[in-house]
Amino acid sequence: MSSSTPLSTTSVAAEDQGGGTAIITAIHPDIIQSHILNRLDGPTLASTACASAQLLSLCNDDCLWKDICNSTWPSTTDPRVRDAIAAFPSAHRSFYSDAFPALRHHQPCRETHQNRLPDTVELISAVDIYYEDKLIYSKILVTETLSAWFLSTPFRLELLDPKETVPTPLKFDDGTFIARAEERLRVSWILIDPVKRRAVNLASRKAVEARRHWLTDDIKLRYATVVEDGGGGLVQCAVVVTCGGKEHGEEVRVREVSMHVEEMEGKIVAGMDCLGILGAAMEGQRRRSDGKREKEIYEIFLRVKAGCRERKQRREKGLDMVCISTGILIFFAICIFLVWR
Repeated sequence: MSSSTPLSTTSVAAEDQGGGTAIITAIHPDIIQSHILNRLDGPTLASTACASAQLLSLCNDDCLWKDICNSTWPSTTDPRVRDAIAAFPSAHRSFYSDAFPALRHHQPCRETHQNRLPDTVELISAVDIYYEDKLIYSKILVTETLSAWFLSTPFRLELLDPKETVPTPLKFDDGTFIARAEERLRVSWILIDPVKRRAVNLASRKAVEARRHWLTDDIKLRYATVVEDGGGGLVQCAVVVTCGGKEHGEEVRVREVSMHVEEMEGKIVAGMDCLGILGAAMEGQRRRSDGKREKEIYEIFLRVKAGCRERKQRREKGLDMVCISTGILIFFAICIFLVWR
C-alpha cells in the first residue's frame, strides 16, 4: 500500500475553505469505496472512519472489513469461521477489532469469569503460520467445552496431526537459523467463542523466547501473552512451535504447534479455569501490538515465576526441617521413656 494513501484520504476529507463545503461530498461514494477505501489496511481504515460521518458510513461496509480479515488471516475464509464472524455485532469489523490488537496485561476478576462459564459451548481456533509475512500453513480447530473430560483435564490444543510437518524456507546452516526463525517466523492463534461473539489473538506478535534442544537440535519458539488469572496471580497463554527435522536434509520443518495456558508454577490450567481466563481475555482491553513490549512483559513474568519458585523451595525446605526436628524430638522422647521405664 502506498504511504500516500492515508494522506490522500485526509485531504479528501478536508473542507473547502472557499465554499465551506466538504470536498468529500463531490466524490461519488462508489468511487471512494472502490478506489480508495479498499486499498487501506485495517488501522488506516479505522482512522479514516473518524474523519467524517460520511466516511464513517462508508468505512463500516462489511465487504471492506471482510477483505482485510481474509488477507490478514487466511483461516477466516473457512466456512465455520465465516459463520461465527457473521454473528458478531458488526461482523468482520468487530472481529478485526478483537483479533488485531494485543491484549492488555490486566484483566477482570475471577467473579466475572465464573458468571460467564455456562455460556461457552465450543471454541474455534483460527491458526495461521507465516514466514516473512508469507503464509506457510493455515488450519481451523473446533474444541467442545461441555464434557467433563475437557473441564477437568489440562487445557492443551494440538494443531498438527502426529505425523504432519510443515516445510519452511529455513535451512540448517551455521546455526544462525535460530535467530532467523525467532525474527521471521510468526504465528497467529485466534480463539473464537461463537456464542459470546468475541475473539482474541493469544499469540504474541513475535516469539518471546527461542530455545534449542541440546540433543535433537530442535528449536522451540514461544509466542506468549501474559494475563491475570483473576485471583491476583499471572498466567501465560502460550503458543509453542517446535521446529526441526534434519532427517529431511537441510530443510527446517515445523513439527509441533500447541497452545495452552500455564500457571506460575509451570502447571497447565484445567479446562474449567481456562474458560474463565479466556472469557475474561476476550472481554478485556486491547492495546497496540508491540513485539518488544510483549517480550518485556514475558521476561517480567519469568522473574516473578522464579521468585515464586524460590519462595516455594524455601517453604518446602522449612517444612522439611520442621519434620526432621519433630522426628528427632520424638525419637529422643521415646528413648528417654524406655530408659526411665
